[in-house]
Amino acid sequence: MSLLRLLIAPALLLAGCSRGPDSAPTDHPASVPVHTAIATSTRTPRTQAVAGTVRPFERATLAAKVTGTVATTHLVVGQAVSAGEVLVTLQADEIGARSEQAQAALAQAEREYEREHSLETKGASTADAVHAADDRRRQARAAAQEAAAMLTYTQIAAPFSGVVTGEMVKPGDLATPGRPLFEIEGTDRLRAEVQVPESLALPANGTRVAVVLDDTTLQGQLAELSPSADPVSRTRLAKIDLPASAPARSGQFVRVLWPVDDEVALTVPAAAVSVLGQMERVFVVTAGHAQLRLVKTGARDGDRVEIAAGLDAGETVVVAPPAALRDGQPVEIQP
Repeated sequence: MSLLRLLIAPALLLAGCSRGPDSAPTDHPASVPVHTAIATSTRTPRTQAVAGTVRPFERATLAAKVTGTVATTHLVVGQAVSAGEVLVTLQADEIGARSEQAQAALAQAEREYEREHSLETKGASTADAVHAADDRRRQARAAAQEAAAMLTYTQIAAPFSGVVTGEMVKPGDLATPGRPLFEIEGTDRLRAEVQVPESLALPANGTRVAVVLDDTTLQGQLAELSPSADPVSRTRLAKIDLPASAPARSGQFVRVLWPVDDEVALTVPAAAVSVLGQMERVFVVTAGHAQLRLVKTGARDGDRVEIAAGLDAGETVVVAPPAALRDGQPVEIQP
């Protein structure tokens, strides 16, 4: 029995050594055709929302320049008015009397001057008398102009076209210099006024700024920005011109997307990222082979997604990787 075993063992050994090269197992997976893209670094602007209010470019509070009794008013809050339209008239008889007195004095000074000038041409008066008459005439003319200007102050007109937003007097009230009579706001140009925290950037006037009005985002233009901050609120007042076609109204709430700085983001096509459980993965092409890489994604913008960690700019990733693709497998990049 032991002799039989000794004869069988060499025979089996010879049989194993007699296998040809075709019988050896192969372990070289075939390459997989793939489409690729480059991980690109893009610079995108960042903004911070700041609350604000729509205000008219033109707004004014009108007051009387002289003392008088309010004779008539044409004021209705919300009514549209035109530039130059008289809205309040005052009764000030003493101003009218002063104007008539000044006109009479001017007429007398004109006659005296003409008489002296005529007498001078006949040799019956002197040049000094003519000059004195001319001085009195010019003084009377200035007094008449002053009285006429005072008379115009009894009519208070709209300084620009707009709407009446406030009414403070009624006929019979006493109007005095500095006492508000009515308020008016223009409707042609509107602005967004915001209090910007002093920690934010100081863009130059003329910078385009996004303004969110209800569900509409408009592009405004920075018109004014205070260089100094309020000592209490630590904010700066900014005024942003709105487009003429903006569907805005005075007093409306807005959000201004104030520019902060530029943010650098690494993005790849969203189709390059696959999810397995809680893991986000991409295949990176390195030396003709697919390398599996775990990544962390960020914000998505259209068909691209931000890669917060796991990739470097310039690396080549597989777009829509085939289900059969494995880590380390050779790949053939398709155009």
